[in-house]
Amino acid sequence: MRALMFGWEFPPHILGGLGTASYGLTKGMSLQEDMDLVFVIPKPHGDEDKRFLKIIGACHTPLVYKDLPPEFLRERLGAAMDPDEYYALRNHIYADFRYLHTNELGCLEFSGRYPDNLLEEINNYSICAGVIARRETFDVIHSHDWLTYPAGIHAHNVSGKPLVIHVHATDFDRSRGKVNPQVYSIEKNGMDHADKIICVSNLTRETVISKYHQHPSKVVTVHNAVEPPSEEILAIEPVRNTNDKVVTFLGRITMQKGPEYFVEAAYKVLQKTDGVRFVMAGSGDMLEAMINLVARRGISDRFHFTGFLKGQQVYEMLKSSDVYIMPSVSEPFGISPLEAMQVGVPSIISKQSGCAEILNYAIKTDYWDIDAMADAIYAIIRYPALYEFLKVEGKNEVDNITWEAAGHKIRAIYEEVTHR
Repeated sequence: MRALMFGWEFPPHILGGLGTASYGLTKGMSLQEDMDLVFVIPKPHGDEDKRFLKIIGACHTPLVYKDLPPEFLRERLGAAMDPDEYYALRNHIYADFRYLHTNELGCLEFSGRYPDNLLEEINNYSICAGVIARRETFDVIHSHDWLTYPAGIHAHNVSGKPLVIHVHATDFDRSRGKVNPQVYSIEKNGMDHADKIICVSNLTRETVISKYHQHPSKVVTVHNAVEPPSEEILAIEPVRNTNDKVVTFLGRITMQKGPEYFVEAAYKVLQKTDGVRFVMAGSGDMLEAMINLVARRGISDRFHFTGFLKGQQVYEMLKSSDVYIMPSVSEPFGISPLEAMQVGVPSIISKQSGCAEILNYAIKTDYWDIDAMADAIYAIIRYPALYEFLKVEGKNEVDNITWEAAGHKIRAIYEEVTHR
């Protein structure tokens, strides 16, 4: 079985959970002896781990078809589609190529990030996907998150191969319900064209069915997992410059992640005790607002902002923490609590997160219930027996949540859509 996957980021260059999930899933699937993976991203940096998959950069894909005569396109594409579909696609290809600006190698350029012209890059990525789909041999197409749905559709139209899309989040999650019409249209179009839709949680599955009007039989849940920590990560020593307990929020500082609830819960805890410090690790459009909120609450001497952390820095922060908290307003899954529990850090998560569906040894509160959140923090840092119980049982639990198991579930979906 050979899968052509479209993603947007891949470690070590990641800006969020999408890259982490893409890496873990592909590595877990590669453990199947007859699974062959081709992973496309807009802009590889050259230091990605290629031991278990082939990585293709859209930025390294010459758009050679713009100079080929219609007869050649008919020969290559005509067998895969009916005449009306063929002519529509051919005209679409020519229209796209005519107005594109390529470099001296005939390739489109990509930022490798989430730039201001993101919609333009998404469209350009889909054009490259059509060229890649003609060049590669594969059995199924797998598109990760909304940015790659147009690429998956184009590859599907060119090749006639089945399309599976992976919903890591929806715009309802990212925007607290204030949905961007353009993003929603791209998401729904991808879902409408897909042969199967994979969601990272039942929470997300319900959103896809109710908000995007997809038939339940088409939508399946495959929960995310966590990559086992490396020897280097296990060897990291906690950095402690104080006897104070440390409570950490680590993630994007945006509406979706509920950072203001973390600050308010911190304020309530600090009204009971001063033997604790709070850390907000990450970056995002609400960072300045959170700094101001901390100042207004008068807790700046007990609150620390680290900025964006990546790679080993994440585990250095986690290992130096006594409690990890994820107060997300709407979290399709949330891998970070699993990473914290892996290294023995008791975790508090919102009931509005997908990982709450599979974690039994994390404390769960409503994201808005800052009193319950504060009580949970206080209990963990003040009662050693509770801390030790959550530390040991939490680690045991997440050690059995593997990407290999998730990969076998996805393989079964591939078998279904390819009728094997």
